[in-house]
Formats: sequence, structure tokens, C-alpha cells
Amino acid sequence: MSVTVNTVGETRRSAVLPWIGTAVRLGLAAVWLLAGASKVGDLAASGRAVAAYEVMPYDVAKIVGAALPFVEITLGVLLLLGVATRLAAAVSAALLVVFVAGITSAWVRGLTIDCGCFGTGGQLPAGQTPSYGPELLRDLGFLALAGFLLVRPHTRISVDAMGAPRPEEEQ
Repeated sequence: MSVTVNTVGETRRSAVLPWIGTAVRLGLAAVWLLAGASKVGDLAASGRAVAAYEVMPYDVAKIVGAALPFVEITLGVLLLLGVATRLAAAVSAALLVVFVAGITSAWVRGLTIDCGCFGTGGQLPAGQTPSYGPELLRDLGFLALAGFLLVRPHTRISVDAMGAPRPEEEQ
């Protein structure tokens, strides 16, 4: 016979974690919505920003750049509503890994570009220096948020939560 003892600390933790997850989910949703919205008005500029990384042919970069704002907005909407949260977190994490790799690659190769994460991006004017360190730290922080949602996708105020058993009820 086994006895499960639920301590006060475990009860508080199981009550608080879904709310932390909700804040994380909404924060990451805001990031994707802002990033996508800042680029969707000028898809050609978004394509040029992707091309500035010099990791793919220009014509491919234009297509990737034009599609990227819509992917970001879609992720933002999914996370905002709490639909397919784990899947949206996984795609977010994968995209953020690509962004971190791209920024790192640009830094290592000595390119002087704006990442284009929240705007047009592309080549920086002569005399301006890129801010790769802060951009990498920011994206790693966003990656940590996506990782949290991968591990704990159960959040409050979400479509996913409608009718689904709470994690503490699953035994």
C-alpha cells in the first residue's frame, strides 16, 4: 500500500505554475505579434533583411522574408488563444534557434547588419555598429520562454484548457 502525501508547497506550486505558464504564453504571443506586425507592411524589406545574412540565395531569402511575418503572426495568435500551445512552443523554439544561429553567424563573419527582428533590418549604414550581444541574449530569453511552454504547456485562459483535465487531476 502506498500513500501519497501532498505537501502545502506542492499544492501551491501546482496552483501557481499554470498561471506562470499563462504569463509566459501571453508574453511570447506578444513578441511574435509585434515582430510579425512590424514586418508585414513591407515584405520586400523583410526579404532584404533575410538576404543580408548571406546564408541563402537572394531569391530564396526574398520568399523566406515575405513568409516570415505571417509565420510569426500565426504563432502569436495560436499562443494568444492558447491553441496547440506545445506545438506553437516547439515551432517557436525551432525558429528562435534559427534566429540565434543566424545572428551568431553574422557576428562571426563580421557582417554589419540589423537583425530585422522587429523591423526592416538589413545592412547598417557606414559607421553604425551592430548590437549582436543584446540581440542574442534577447532571443535566448525568448527561447527559454518557449522551452518552458514545451515542458509545461498547460496554462489558464486558453482554448487548450477548455474541457481538458488539469495536470494535477491527471493521475
